[in-house]
Amino acid sequence: MEGFRPEDSFRGDVAKRYDDELRGDEDETVQFLKEIAGGRDCLELAVGTGRIALPLAAVGLRVDGIELSPDMIEVLREKPGGSEIEVVNGDMTAVDMGRRYGVVYLVFNSIGNVITQDGQVKCFENAARHLDEDGVFLLECRVPTAPKRDDGGFVEVSHPGTGSVHIAACRYDPVSQVLDLSHIDIGNDMVRMVPLRLRLAYPPEFDLMARCAGLKLEQRYGGWKREPFDARSWRHISVYRKR
Repeated sequence: MEGFRPEDSFRGDVAKRYDDELRGDEDETVQFLKEIAGGRDCLELAVGTGRIALPLAAVGLRVDGIELSPDMIEVLREKPGGSEIEVVNGDMTAVDMGRRYGVVYLVFNSIGNVITQDGQVKCFENAARHLDEDGVFLLECRVPTAPKRDDGGFVEVSHPGTGSVHIAACRYDPVSQVLDLSHIDIGNDMVRMVPLRLRLAYPPEFDLMARCAGLKLEQRYGGWKREPFDARSWRHISVYRKR
């Protein structure tokens, strides 16, 4: 995707519309994180608009965040309790918060926004640097699925209606494991396109990244209700601890 820069993602109207369609598993996510935190402080990488950080803080935990997009941080600040979350605007692979946490977490496929393998390893390393000795790093990510065409290009259509439709135009490069996609919304009176680039990885590759960072896999689930992770799972929730 020519000219794409990760720092330009999730700006402007994209940030303002980010919470228009929530996933619906926010309560389950917060409950899981609350249990695994056990009262300890938390750090969210790619905290975004506070979709998870704010309700997690509302149950009594300290939650800090790192976020690359200043516009997403602005949306977070406008929400009730948003001014109480300490957020640093910067790269989650490098920012040092100057303190340690019981839980560092990265959810909703956000590690894919780091578009090189080296960068994703650095993300694991930075998470490990922020952990207490008994702390854990939690990663939630979709399990990649194979493209539908030999040339890597494919189109997905969702939310078709009489007045609008959403199209995702995609191309996947198996060498770099990078997926370029454009989210295209077409309506009776508008066309809106949002480009995005993601690096996809399977769980075993993340496990190797964890080992590079001095972490080891402690548990892996297929969902926030601790469903078993197996061949039918469309995502994984992986919990890593210092070795």
